[in-house]
Amino acid sequence: MKIKTMFESLDVAFSMYSAIPMPQVMWNEQNMKYMLGFFPLIGLVQAALLIGWVYLAQALSVGTVLFAAVAALIPLFVTGGIHLDGFCDTVDALASHQTREKKLEILKDPHTGAFAVMGCMAYLLLTFALWTQPQGEFCLLAAKEMAVGYVFSRAMSAAAVVTFPCAKNSGLAHSFSSAAQKDRVRIISILFALVCAVCFMLIHPVLGAAILAGCLMVFWYYHHMAMKQFGGVTGDLAGWFLQVNEIVILIVSVVYSLIA
Repeated sequence: MKIKTMFESLDVAFSMYSAIPMPQVMWNEQNMKYMLGFFPLIGLVQAALLIGWVYLAQALSVGTVLFAAVAALIPLFVTGGIHLDGFCDTVDALASHQTREKKLEILKDPHTGAFAVMGCMAYLLLTFALWTQPQGEFCLLAAKEMAVGYVFSRAMSAAAVVTFPCAKNSGLAHSFSSAAQKDRVRIISILFALVCAVCFMLIHPVLGAAILAGCLMVFWYYHHMAMKQFGGVTGDLAGWFLQVNEIVILIVSVVYSLIA
């Protein structure tokens, strides 16, 4: 991969999946091939902001409520809510209990349904509540595991997009999957995931193992649900997976902090 193509692919990934201002580049066949391979790097930005916020909050003795609110909102600040939007659309579609074709239509519908609103509120409220629980060293432990999880979730999501069949012949997931150099993106994503798996274990072996087990179960369910309910993956389903995987990591971390 040429240096220019590498930087353009990085630019495209951040332009698509984050709210971080990036130089404008023309999307083309070459930089689209490897864009998904750079997707996990957006997680590093979230990771840096979260860890930085933990240390700053502890240094300033920030209250639990304010700390939890900012921690819960950091992902939205970085991504602009693109993955949460996919989560909400998927909740709407699943709650409809309609045919596969109707569910796919709901995913495309720009209108926000009642179940999407309830799902979004429940997700953010639960995230906020979870961040109020770990204190002291357990808060830093949870933040470190969550920081790794931001990268891990994106690596697994990218691997799924280039591996699982697409539910339809249009949309972002299909476009990115079709344009991607699938073998190389799959290898890059798996390498990211393996490095993250090692990091989970190095931070805390017991908690890391529990997190990995939880993430693998989410990934298995993601494939099962996507194939059964939609006939494959879409961009919205990829967002659903990322959000669910991240909150499972947080849940496991908080539960460990409560029982340790």
